[in-house]
Formats: sequence, structure tokens, C-alpha cells
Amino acid sequence: MDRRSYFGLISISVLLAVMFLLMGNNKKNNAQKQADYAKNLVEQQATRDSIQEAAYASASVVDSLSALFPATNGVAENVVLRNENVEISLSTKGGMPNSARLFNYNNQQGSNVVLFDENEISLNIKIDGKNQNISTKDLYFAAVNRTENSVTMRLNTNGYGHLDFIYTLQPESYMLNLNIKSVGMANFFSTNLSNLSIDWIQNLRQQEKGFEFEQRYTTLTYKRNDKRKGKFITVTKSTRSEEIEEPLDWIAFKNQFFSCILISDKEFEANSKLTASPYAKGKGYMKKMMAKAKAPFDPTGAEATTLQFYFGPNDYKILRESNHLVAGGKKARLHNVMDLGWPVVREFNRFLIIPLFNLLSNWGLSMGLVILIMTIILKIVVYPFTYKSYISSAKMRALKPYIDEVNMKYPKPEDAMKKQQETMAVYSKYGVSPMGGCIPSLIQMPFFMAFFFFVPNAIELRQQSFLWAEDLTGFDDILSWSTNIPLIGNHLSIFCVLFCLCNIINTVFSMKQQQQQSISPEQEQSMKMMKWMMYIMPVVFFFSFNNYSSGLNYYYFISSLFSIGIMIYLRRTTDEKKLLAKLEANYEASKNDPTRRKQGNNMMARLEAMQKEQERLLQQQQKNKR
Repeated sequence: MDRRSYFGLISISVLLAVMFLLMGNNKKNNAQKQADYAKNLVEQQATRDSIQEAAYASASVVDSLSALFPATNGVAENVVLRNENVEISLSTKGGMPNSARLFNYNNQQGSNVVLFDENEISLNIKIDGKNQNISTKDLYFAAVNRTENSVTMRLNTNGYGHLDFIYTLQPESYMLNLNIKSVGMANFFSTNLSNLSIDWIQNLRQQEKGFEFEQRYTTLTYKRNDKRKGKFITVTKSTRSEEIEEPLDWIAFKNQFFSCILISDKEFEANSKLTASPYAKGKGYMKKMMAKAKAPFDPTGAEATTLQFYFGPNDYKILRESNHLVAGGKKARLHNVMDLGWPVVREFNRFLIIPLFNLLSNWGLSMGLVILIMTIILKIVVYPFTYKSYISSAKMRALKPYIDEVNMKYPKPEDAMKKQQETMAVYSKYGVSPMGGCIPSLIQMPFFMAFFFFVPNAIELRQQSFLWAEDLTGFDDILSWSTNIPLIGNHLSIFCVLFCLCNIINTVFSMKQQQQQSISPEQEQSMKMMKWMMYIMPVVFFFSFNNYSSGLNYYYFISSLFSIGIMIYLRRTTDEKKLLAKLEANYEASKNDPTRRKQGNNMMARLEAMQKEQERLLQQQQKNKR
């Protein structure tokens, strides 16, 4: 087996491994059992939390003479703040947000997206006092200083001043500011008090068409204070909890296309506890998320604690603009709530794919045409690498007669080392590198992977139709049925089928080119294995991508279609006889100039040196056996 075959096998294996890694946990064949397991874990955690809550509440019991008695009775009233983008409701019981509605986005039923309502969220602020503890979820606030986009939720006490939650909804944004300030409560709090606790629990609604696909991109995300990138807690089968040892800038409960983000103007203290639990399909929710964090608090009231909420879309442009609204001038990098891929792929998306997509989207074209034009542009960008890869392969085929002579010269298996060495000498003689077609192919991989991460995060594609696909962010199910079929589901994605068919055709062309190259009997077996793996890949893609977004399958389909067209074009315009004649002419011209002949073949020289070293070691081993 030559190095080219090894490289091909390794590349295919790596690609398969990557695709399985990215698309693993895709099917839930035992959803009820997994849900029960997750439920048990959550209940265990809830039991531990209830014990802690009971201990905390024992210090919060009030009587008619206690400091908090005025806040123990009241009527829950909703105060609504709104701007052009969002409507947020605050409850006087607890003094925290209890619903959020987005005006510019609709759910699957056609009405405005509701991120949560009062039955789906619990936000509780806890502050330790000298004799009593404040737990806001059980207390009533008075709404004062109301305007359309601001209100002060005031917690009155019995002679110990008051605690203000000052809310301001910023105009033309999705940002809600919260300033927490104590007024005249120095005697209520201990002088060494330095923080307050935040307990946040929320059930994240299913907002999109495909449950499995949306659940994969529903994550509990956070950003550490000293890091640029967000970190994701992703679960699909069981509950997962993490205690973050570093301080945090923000914590996000993220759906595929919408997020609820809690931001601290300073930082959340170390050891925040984050938990995510998945729901089974059909419950109407994706995951239950919980966060316990601590933020700085000044009991004297000299400095307010500033928190901010982002209730809005995962739109890269909007999130970047929202960074400028973060209090304290901190570099929050809210756009990192979106998972745009690994470092290299992420930079491709940030500086190439997203700007190009935004440019084409501004032309007013349908999103299907935008993806088509992007595919054409990207194919033009990578064409030089495609051409170089093809020409390298064509040179290998052109030298087939010479390689056949080497194979006939060394038919015995024990001469495999000599045959390999002489084969490399032929390639070196004509300035051809067996690895020359592999590196250009690898260079194209970031483009392939960039779209894999971009499309599931592109909210602009949400509820955009094209051809038979009603929503480019969901699977196209023009062919569907009621019974769930293992590995397939209850539908057949036409774009996925077309993509896989094109992949098979592309494989046929590639295999034909491989067969036209000269190979030894030893290599023939490895080629059969590679051929088998190449044909099995479209099958793997089908079962993996059938539940993926139609926009992603559509891109891979037309990209594969263009690849077939480019291959046919290069095949028809490349004369391998002329190519061989050119190689011969180059060799004759460089006979008296070894430097020129070896220029650009450093890799070949290294391979030859490695082969000579292997031969020397083999001879040494044989000598030692004697």
C-alpha cells in the first residue's frame, strides 16, 4: 500500500469519525427510558436543593414585627415593558421577569415567539441579612416610577429602608438593564456582606420544526472572564452539571435561534453551578436549565449591582451590536453564544461566510438563490486548489506506463521495498509528488465544514421557503408518513436524497480515476477497501442528514453537483498524453540542473530518505537474526 492509499484511508476514516462525532446522539431509540433517567437525576438534585432552600428559608420566617413583614402579603401584578423589538413582563411577586415576547419573529403557529411565560421560568435573588434572609420569589414588590420602558420594583421593609430593582428596557434593542440598590438598609445587612445569589431555572420551549435538530443546538452556554470564546454544555440523553471554577461574564440559556442571557457588569464569582437536562420528544420543551451564581453586592447602597438580560435572537449582527450596550464597557462578546465551529472554521465563518451571506441577503433575493450564489462563489475561490489536485492526479495517471514497468520488474512480495523505492524515483525524476493532490483537498475542508456550522445558526434562513422546502432551517418532509421507521424517522428529505445520490456519482468518477492509475497487487487490496468505504459514506450521510436542515442538505447537493461538473470539465480539457510529453520535456530540460529538478519536491526527498532508512533498518534486523 503506497502513501497515497494510506493517506486516502486515513482521510476517509477521519472524515467519518468527525461526522459521527458531530452527528452522534442523533437518534433517540429509547427516548422514554432516557427521559426517566434524566428526570430521576433532576429530582435528586431538586431534593438536595429543597433541603438547602429549607435551611435558607428558616432564616427568612417573618412575623408582624419582622423587617420583611410588609413584603409578605400582596397581590401579584404584571408590569409590562416594551420597545420596538420585545415585550417583557415583570411580576410584582418576586420582582423578576416572568415572560418575554419577540415582535419580529413568529413561532410555527404564526404568532409572535414567546421565549418563556410565568410557568416556565423561576428567577430568585437571595441576600443574607443579619437576622433574616431575603428570598425575592416569596416577597411582594411595589411598582413605582413606571414608564413604557422602565420601572422600579421596590421591596419595602419595616423600618429598615427598602431594596430597589430598577429596570430599564433599552430602545431598539433586546437588552433589559437591572440595577439592584439598597436604600437605608445598612442595619439590615451585615457590614461584611459582599455578594448576592441568583437562582435561575427555565424550561426552554421547542420553537422549531425538527426536535432532534433543535435539541442538538440547544445549549447552556457561558463565557469565562478571561476567555474570548463561549463554552457550551450540550446534552441529549442525560442530565449534566458543571461547577465552573473561574469567574464568568455571562450565562446563556440558548435555543437554536433564540437566547436568554444573564450578564454581570463586573463578573459572576467563581464556582457557579450550571445544570442542563433534556426533555423527551413530544413534551413541548427542549431542555430544563438551571444556574446558580453570585454577583457583587454593596449593602451600604453606595454602588448598585448591575445585571443585564438579553432576551432575543441568535443573530450574529444583532449580538455584535448588543456588545456595545453592555454596562461597564466590558468586552462581553455576546456573539460567541453562537457555535460557529472550531477555531479555523470559526474564522472562516466570521470573516468570509457571514459577510458574504449578509451582502447577498441585502439584494432581496430568496434565501435559496443566496445559497446558490454563495456556492458558486466558493467554488470559484477553491477552484485553483481543485485544479491543482486534479492535475496532480492526472500526472500520476500519465506516468502509469513507467510505474507498470516497475511493477513488472519487481513482482515478488519480498521486493516490495525496492519496488516502492524505484516508484518514488520515477515520480521524483519527473517532478511529481504523490501527496500533491492531497494537500489542496485538505485546504478545501474548512469551506465544507464552515457551512456545516453556519447554516444551523443562520436565523435569516428561519421560516424561509425554497422549492418544496417550507423552512430552510428544518428538514423538508414533502414525503412523510405516520409510522416512525428506525434510523429514518417519519419522513424522507428530498434534498438529502439528492445530496447522497450526487455523492455516489462523485465517488464513481473518483474511483474510475483511481483505477486508471498503476497500482501493485499489494495496493489492489487496499484500493478495494477504500472503494468500499467511499461507497458506504453516502449511506452514512443519508441516515445522519435526513433530519438535518433542508438548507444544509440543499447546499451540499448543489456543491456536489458543481463538483461533478468541474470534474467532467477538467477530464475533458486535460490531455494526459500532452501532459506526459510536457513532463518528459521538463525532465530533459532539467537533466543538467539537479537543483531545478528537485525544486518544489522537498517532501519527495524526505519520503525517499525515510524509505532508505527503513531499508537500512530492515537489513540490520535481518543481519541480527543471522
